[in-house]
Amino acid sequence: MPEHIAIRLAEYVASEQLSSEGRVFPLCYTTVRNLVTELGKKMNVKISPHDLRRHSATYASRNGVPLEIISKIILRHQDLKTTQIYLGKISDTEAIRWMDVLHGK
Repeated sequence: MPEHIAIRLAEYVASEQLSSEGRVFPLCYTTVRNLVTELGKKMNVKISPHDLRRHSATYASRNGVPLEIISKIILRHQDLKTTQIYLGKISDTEAIRWMDVLHGK
């Protein structure tokens, strides 16, 4: 989460006097799934909250965030193998780009 968003979220939690055990936004998974799905339909895109989670993890990975951070903090997986499966395979283009990065090109 970007720092400026974390600060605003902390300010919101403090102003609403929310407890650490409570939900910041009182939404259940079904409600969120329906919201995301309906917004996707409006944009002619098939999408789910799980797709957003996967995208966030993939984005972090592609931008150099260590796998351990993605696994334990972003996705909250117990095992790195789960995260590796979750992120899927990279394309040949992506592999070549990272080889260039690693070799300073």
